[in-house]
Amino acid sequence: MSWEIIFIGALIVFALVSFIVEKIPSDLTSMTVLAAIVLVSMITGSDKLPDVPDIIKVFANEAPITIAGLFIISAALEKCGFIDVIATGLGRLTRLKYAPFLFLLIITVAVISAFLNNTAVVVIFLPVVLSLAKRMDTPASKFLIPLSYASIFGGCCTAIGTSTNVLVSGILQANYMPPLRMFELLWVGGPLFIFSAGYIALFGNKLLPARETLMSILSDDERKEYIVEALVRPGSSLAGVSMEKSGLMKANGIRLIEINRRGVTIESGFNSIVMEEGDRLILACRPDAVMRAHTVAGIDLKKIGHGEMDLEQISGEEAVIVEGVIGPKSSLAGKTLGEINFRNRLKVLLMAVHRKGINLRDQLSTVRLQFGDTLLIMGTEVAVDNIRRGDDIILLDRPALPGKDMRKKMPIAISVMAAIIATVSLGYVPMVGAVLVGTVILLLTGCLKPKEGYQAIEWRILMLIYGMLVLGLCMESTGFARLLSGGIINLTDGVVSQAMKPMVILIVIYLCTSFLTEVLSNNATVVLMAPFAIGFAATLGVDPRPFVIAVTIAASTSFSTPVGYQTNTYVYGAGGYRFSDFFRIGVALNLIYFAGSMFIIPKVWPF
Repeated sequence: MSWEIIFIGALIVFALVSFIVEKIPSDLTSMTVLAAIVLVSMITGSDKLPDVPDIIKVFANEAPITIAGLFIISAALEKCGFIDVIATGLGRLTRLKYAPFLFLLIITVAVISAFLNNTAVVVIFLPVVLSLAKRMDTPASKFLIPLSYASIFGGCCTAIGTSTNVLVSGILQANYMPPLRMFELLWVGGPLFIFSAGYIALFGNKLLPARETLMSILSDDERKEYIVEALVRPGSSLAGVSMEKSGLMKANGIRLIEINRRGVTIESGFNSIVMEEGDRLILACRPDAVMRAHTVAGIDLKKIGHGEMDLEQISGEEAVIVEGVIGPKSSLAGKTLGEINFRNRLKVLLMAVHRKGINLRDQLSTVRLQFGDTLLIMGTEVAVDNIRRGDDIILLDRPALPGKDMRKKMPIAISVMAAIIATVSLGYVPMVGAVLVGTVILLLTGCLKPKEGYQAIEWRILMLIYGMLVLGLCMESTGFARLLSGGIINLTDGVVSQAMKPMVILIVIYLCTSFLTEVLSNNATVVLMAPFAIGFAATLGVDPRPFVIAVTIAASTSFSTPVGYQTNTYVYGAGGYRFSDFFRIGVALNLIYFAGSMFIIPKVWPF
């Protein structure tokens, strides 16, 4: 065993541990692996490791370029309101019973997700589904896991359904094999999608929990409060009195949100705090408290609650409470709440953070936000609408509808997408060419501004892919993949007949990929497993395509955990789910896709 193989093995272990522990962002881990390979290659001059020119060639791979273009195309269709029109159209079906409505919802989302970015589809459908659930008087938790799963079903049906599929197509081309045809995966993805949709529609009501979202628990009155900023005046009788003894915390209809003292914000431990002259108190008052106010124009705090408060009102504004989720493009992800300063930056107050079934309300000052965190926010209608128009927090009360001018661009965006699908399906142009031309047309016609196009690209995913592609190249050039795959095949000697070995290896590859994708991103899983799949095929002397197809399907079908797929993470907090909820309904889907894939793949793509 050469030192190069040991080196690449060590890098793989480092990458796996880093991806699982998540102390370092996945894209930075990938770039670290790339930098280590470049450094060792330059120092040693090993002919088994790619040199710098070879590594640069990886950046010319068609897959990341195609993925970047598809991000822009999805964003253009999203901005023009294409998904909104379909999503709101589902409102006409709410008279149906739960099972048929859920089946149609899954079909609709899956068909759209077969051609557009899965996460974008779920982001737009989420507030619509919450609204429809309320109209049907059904807990939202009965719909949100199926919403996520539907996007996964659709993504497994086309060559552009997920970035993983595009990446696999690029890996096939890099290994001198034909890329995935537009609807090649439909042979396996289509039947399993219909079967799985039926399973969820029939058994979803029994297997899915009946839990309320944070917002659904609040009454209509509780969703509307007044934000009041009050000042402890010089000479105030409250100065030197603890918050607990002042009676302010017990005042009916009034809640203390934060205290600003000499530029320092205090967000917790109010009972023990002794008030000082000049303290600014941020209060939330329910409408019934406002109605008891002395003045009409604002809130006279002297008359609210128990006795004289001796506070001077600075400002009072009507506020609403809304629920939101940290989106995939959010600039807030990775930052602490202290760094963000919600009140100054977004003009809203953060009331609670919900993550993975845990309410972090008592630890807000030290919380570092993550993708999928659910936030309870209070602010004025103006401030909330400003958030709604951005990408940092996706509000769940209702979607941000596109303006009339953008709706006029919808036919252009739809035509471009249809042209891409048609030309690639018929084999007239390669996928990367069609996507690039389509992207330019959308930008030139104003369906998306150039700045918005750059923002639509998830650069972290591209950096992850580039680093992993270099690692995959090294796994092949050093012989690491061939050595490991050959060793596993040798273990089957005397146990499995030669004729059955391809089928056994197909099962092993699928199960290993399925396990890895529950703890790693699907793109990282594909790049790590594809070289092994090709290595197994080379050792057995059979066609590698069925093994690569198995990797593709297994990497994108994560149902049993909320962390295995981005859309699962997204609905996790919004639906008030627990970790076990995904396992209860998802393990059967994993088995369905495993059994179905093992039956269909060898028949459609023979060894």
